[in-house]
Amino acid sequence: MNVSLHVWRIPRTGLPGALWRVATGPRRVRRLPGVRFVKLLGTGRGSEFGPTSSDLTRWAALTVSDGPPPTWPEWAGRSTASCRIDLAVLRVRGRWSGREPFPEPPGPTEPPGLTEPADPDGDEAAGDPAGLVLALTRARLRPARAVTFWRSTAPVAAAAAGAPGLLAAFGIGEAPLGWQGTVSVWRSAPDLARFAYRHPEHRRAIEQTAANRWYAEELFARFAVLDVVGDTGVIGWGTARQ
Repeated sequence: MNVSLHVWRIPRTGLPGALWRVATGPRRVRRLPGVRFVKLLGTGRGSEFGPTSSDLTRWAALTVSDGPPPTWPEWAGRSTASCRIDLAVLRVRGRWSGREPFPEPPGPTEPPGLTEPADPDGDEAAGDPAGLVLALTRARLRPARAVTFWRSTAPVAAAAAGAPGLLAAFGIGEAPLGWQGTVSVWRSAPDLARFAYRHPEHRRAIEQTAANRWYAEELFARFAVLDVVGDTGVIGWGTARQ
């Protein structure tokens, strides 16, 4: 089973057409043979994360399929740049819209995003293959706790921007406030683990999540990056592989 993240940059003049494709494109792709899961997503500006950071010139799609990644000619033909990242699941836990969208990973599962437990032994990444990894978080916020959530997670986003080993990061969303998430690409699994489990701001957010019950539904997934095709500048990563 194949998991792919597709990202496109469009001109500002293409926004009306993009909004139409947001409404119609996923239905077409879901009907393709072998396609199991599709989400078309808005993104944040640069590496920003939050309800006021929407970038209407960058859009993304996440797909899970039995065969090759589905094509999106309606986006590719109207984009100024695009990138596709092919992925293999390493660890996953949680649900997305009531579903478990990703194939069962070969190793252990782990808790999601900001609710990850501490890793005092420092061996959380043991067994993961060498090479690039991509982390995806997605959560549906409880409406009464959304404002508190955004205020509390701002320091985490700022801290992540300077984290060693982080190559690219951006926010994703299905709606402006209630459905939010992040995508981040890391040089290695240990780099990701050091930030997730040891950075003080992230650890504080973990504790606040457990205490405040911000999420009505959440998902965290870690993937090995199998291939990157296209312009990596679209995801905020320099075109020269690091």
